[in-house]
Amino acid sequence: MGTGRTDDGHGRLGSALSGVAVAVGCVLFLGGFIWGAVVYQPYTVPTDSMTPTVRVGERVLAQRIDGAEVRRGDIVVFRDSQWGDMPMVKRVVGVGGDKVACCGDGGKLTVNGTAIDEPYLQKKGPASGKTFSATVPQGQLFMLGDERMGSLDSRVHLQDPGQGSVPRSAVEARLDAVAWPLDGGLLERPEGFEALPGGISRIGPVQLIVGVIVTGALLIFGGAAYGPLAKRLSGRKRGASGSGGRKATAGVG
Repeated sequence: MGTGRTDDGHGRLGSALSGVAVAVGCVLFLGGFIWGAVVYQPYTVPTDSMTPTVRVGERVLAQRIDGAEVRRGDIVVFRDSQWGDMPMVKRVVGVGGDKVACCGDGGKLTVNGTAIDEPYLQKKGPASGKTFSATVPQGQLFMLGDERMGSLDSRVHLQDPGQGSVPRSAVEARLDAVAWPLDGGLLERPEGFEALPGGISRIGPVQLIVGVIVTGALLIFGGAAYGPLAKRLSGRKRGASGSGGRKATAGVG
């Protein structure tokens, strides 16, 4: 009888803990999705101008930010009337006051005379198929695609006011990760711009959000699985106990 009361106590405690796990898991799981929806906006990359960093048709997660937060090297989503007034995805290579030119020694892009190492470019050779030089007005951003041979970027708009740059206010979000396909992963910030004033930006909380969602899912499944497993184990124990009792009785008789 004492064993039965102990088992019942363990069962009640286990059921209570499993219920808590499911409740906490639901909060984390749903909270993670809500947090992600507030911070991030999913986009589908419309062209191959950012190949190979992000390819046409890939689904990306872009953190909603203010244009004032943009740093050199960031891949941003922006909308500007002179570019067709539709969402565009490009890399920022120059900010207000910068002189952006190509090509310097070794065919590299230069910012204020500093040659920039760009390992994300698809092809070896000069960083631009045509030479150019532009001074970025204050409050503006100079954009280039990573597929320099075919990208329609700031180089196409050099004759526009601002020498092809767009206002910071045109930026809607900054890319942090490729969500689909699943092997895309995080979009690391390029170190080539790190030594310039202002440095480079940090990746947003995408990893933390994913961790919260995964933790919540594990707690939900773990808590929900406890009940059936506990019943099965309890049934096996009772069966083994009953079998032992019958054998003992037969031996005495």
